[in-house]
Amino acid sequence: MASPGSRDDDFTAFVLARSARLVHFARMLCGDAELAQDLVQTALEKAYLRWERIEMADPFCYVRQAVVNQHLSWVRRRPWREQPSGDAVELDQYLGASVADPAGAVARRVAIGAALATLTRRERAVVVLRYVEDLTEKETAAVLGVAVGTVKSANSRALEKLRTAPELSGRYVGERA
Repeated sequence: MASPGSRDDDFTAFVLARSARLVHFARMLCGDAELAQDLVQTALEKAYLRWERIEMADPFCYVRQAVVNQHLSWVRRRPWREQPSGDAVELDQYLGASVADPAGAVARRVAIGAALATLTRRERAVVVLRYVEDLTEKETAAVLGVAVGTVKSANSRALEKLRTAPELSGRYVGERA
């Protein structure tokens, strides 16, 4: 049995080790840095209350699922006229983009953010889970609580939208021919 102080120590160690990745994941999911921090904080608060039950399983998966749930709850509550910012600040590293040209890197991030903002919440969640978190279709379906076929169709629609997005036409502002 764990000692009384170890729950706090274990949770603190988990937060120190994984919170940056969780915030990055949430940022890619919702497109807003401040909202991402709020989503992760709320998910961590809920995880802390259940820490003794979840620490034996995979706590990262549990908290990541809580972040997804918080995001979906936020999407349902927000006013319809609000649009996500599509902030994709660190996506270039996942796409292997060179940062030799800082202005070009900024233009790419803006274009990627604009293209991601055109996706539905489910499509964006699928893309982030599949390509940023590198989950399988089955794992993505489990996180979102949907069928594998739903993940496949949402992924297909999202990739088609991204392929045809004018923002991602291949040339960025400031890029030389």
